[in-house]
Amino acid sequence: MAGRVLVTDIARFAVNDGPGFRTNVFLKGCPLACAWCHNPETIAPQPEIYWKRRLCAQCGRCMDACPEGAVFPPVDPLEAMSEGSRYHKIDRSRCTGCMACVQACPYGALEIVGRPMSVREILDEVERDRAFYMNSNGGMTLSGGEPTMHPEFCIELLEEAASRSIHTCLDTNGFCAPDLFESIVKRAGIVLFDLKHLDQAPLEKLTGADSRLILGNLERIAARKTEIWVRIPVIPGFNDDLEFHQRASAYLSRLGESIRRVDLLPFHNWCQDKYSWLGIDWVYRDTEALEPSFLEVHAEWYRRRGLKVTIGGSGFEAAQEGQAA
Repeated sequence: MAGRVLVTDIARFAVNDGPGFRTNVFLKGCPLACAWCHNPETIAPQPEIYWKRRLCAQCGRCMDACPEGAVFPPVDPLEAMSEGSRYHKIDRSRCTGCMACVQACPYGALEIVGRPMSVREILDEVERDRAFYMNSNGGMTLSGGEPTMHPEFCIELLEEAASRSIHTCLDTNGFCAPDLFESIVKRAGIVLFDLKHLDQAPLEKLTGADSRLILGNLERIAARKTEIWVRIPVIPGFNDDLEFHQRASAYLSRLGESIRRVDLLPFHNWCQDKYSWLGIDWVYRDTEALEPSFLEVHAEWYRRRGLKVTIGGSGFEAAQEGQAA
């Protein structure tokens, strides 16, 4: 038995994370540090604390409860909530994660991010949506963070899902030891592979990743006829130029029929509240979201190479197309 891992969320009725309606299980912990990450709460492998300033009455109970002196004194609630306020309730450098402040808060302004769950607990929750899976060719998507950081747990979860006839997708960045990666991948129905860049220098600068390891894993599983949906987060100033997509489309087309589709995912900044709740000054906070229509020209390069491409991705539409066929 693989024990338990931390889960940040189990999101129901997802339609952009594989075919059909899906339940998306977000595991906590990621080896990368993507500057634009839309799920910052999944990066650290340990439990964290959200502080939601709009719910905070500045009563001081959390400060009284903290044994480390890691909670700042109360201020006027209107001051804390004012636009541009730099006030944050928790001194993250002193916090040890004891969660005494969370337990003391009567308003729900402090919240633990990351709850331990077993394989059975996750799948029992996932199975509540079985009727929707059956009608849409959906299932469970294992996401994060990076699921392969928990290899034994992933293998057991994917195997148990298969024994319950639940279709699975593995959403991964491919940053994993090759043998271990292939062992996990072969147990998933579809691999959703996040391709961020082809070149080492920009990838390392903004994610900390090794492109050789990632691309090597993608090429190996493609050669083994794994069904792969490549997902490219399109980030302003990083990989939104046409030259990158010309190269990426050529590269992916050479990998053959395993690449079933490419999803171009336009950058958005809707996650900025999460950064605020974690006390992180997000570098992309003031970067405007990309209009999906901006990527139509980029998408054309993939179509020219014979690749099926979406902007934003819609697994539900794909499932409907399959049923119609």
